Amino acid sequence: MSDAAYYVPTTGPAGTTDSAVHTEWFRPTDRTVSTWGTTLQHGAPPSALLARALDRCGARPNTRLTRITIDLLGPVPLTDIEVRSWIERPGRKIELVVAELWAAGPDGTGRAVARGSAWRLETVDLPAVANAADEPLPPVSQAAPAEPEGFFWHTGYVETLDWRLLTPLGRPGPASAWLRTDTALVEGETPTGLEKMFSVADVANGVGSKLHPGKWLFLNTELTVHLFRAPTGDWTGIRAETSYGPDGVGMTAGSLYDEHGAVGRIHQNVQVRAR
Repeated sequence: MSDAAYYVPTTGPAGTTDSAVHTEWFRPTDRTVSTWGTTLQHGAPPSALLARALDRCGARPNTRLTRITIDLLGPVPLTDIEVRSWIERPGRKIELVVAELWAAGPDGTGRAVARGSAWRLETVDLPAVANAADEPLPPVSQAAPAEPEGFFWHTGYVETLDWRLLTPLGRPGPASAWLRTDTALVEGETPTGLEKMFSVADVANGVGSKLHPGKWLFLNTELTVHLFRAPTGDWTGIRAETSYGPDGVGMTAGSLYDEHGAVGRIHQNVQVRAR
């Protein structure tokens, strides 16, 4: 297994495929292991792998992904993953792209374990109207390195993250942090700005949580990101807060940043249970 990537490209089984569907195969490394269980992947690496597939599928100059939704359809196992992507709704100015992660179930039958969809829009040069509604975060230089305590910080995926806290986790109100990872998404590739952001964006529910991860499970079932600007650089800033209903269901809402300022917003559903 690679020590420097979340996924290693591999070769899938022989067979015919739909010519309209692009297919790739990957083997997850130990760096994808979830905070919530040692037999499944954390939601961030699969989300980033789907974002990569969506971004590459039918990519054209002067277009970019603007809304990306990732649905986690069940536990993503630590087994070989097939990535399928296709253009659901083609168009010159607006198109809808879809990607799925497939893995073998307990009976050996393949099934979709995660699904992503994204709107790709045509872009034009309009710098005069550029505006960000969210105020910038303080720079990374003003953030403090996290001081890991407890098993939560010492699982496969979480150990790959470099956390710099701007506010204490669990404090009242929104919490803010900068995150990055030196782990490549796919072995042998240099991640794009979008891939780097999606490699950590799923952590928003942890940044905004008011619950201690040693005592509570708070798994998100999905995430939706709207991007008004393409992210760049290694660091992703997250300002987020989670609200909890009285029935074990919560919602994380937050803003995403690169070092030049805000780039978009993120929402996640969260299922809360005591450990």
